[in-house]
Amino acid sequence: MTSTTPALGSVTTVPALERTDLLASPVVAGLTGWPHASEVGVFEIDPALADTAACSAAYDLPLTAGANCVVVSGRRGGEERVAACVVRADTRADVNSLVKRLLDVRKASFLDMDRAVAGSGMEHGGITPIGLPEGWRVLVDAAVLDLDVAVIGSGVRRSKLLLPGRLVGMLPGAEVVDGLGR
Repeated sequence: MTSTTPALGSVTTVPALERTDLLASPVVAGLTGWPHASEVGVFEIDPALADTAACSAAYDLPLTAGANCVVVSGRRGGEERVAACVVRADTRADVNSLVKRLLDVRKASFLDMDRAVAGSGMEHGGITPIGLPEGWRVLVDAAVLDLDVAVIGSGVRRSKLLLPGRLVGMLPGAEVVDGLGR
């Protein structure tokens, strides 16, 4: 582990770009050339434990360090608008009110999982805000930035990323939103 790679709980991380086999290819692309990539660590997990609560319990990670990424969509004038919403794991994205207003749509709902997986190039249960397609908004709850170390998906179910919460708000295209998580 390098001095800039975060640690938490019982896991040992390695710099994410040193273990690209543990990342979805869009995540590798998203980290490559990002000036803060050296502060992102990755650790391998049992894919059956990819869900936040199971991962937290199995690897001695505080649930309050988790940050979940959900993909939401809505339509306006025949145009689909998609956003990835990143909120602390102990909250839920305010899809029916705040996200709906931010997307300027009549109704916002979770994007069908098959479409989210196909569109992101990531696995169900591993979708992360790093490396998302152009045109997808990345809405980040301001509370995520306060996490000393955030545990997020890696694009695959067999690993997780650790990074300082402040960096989630510095991802390309990230829009920091107060009150996104409730």
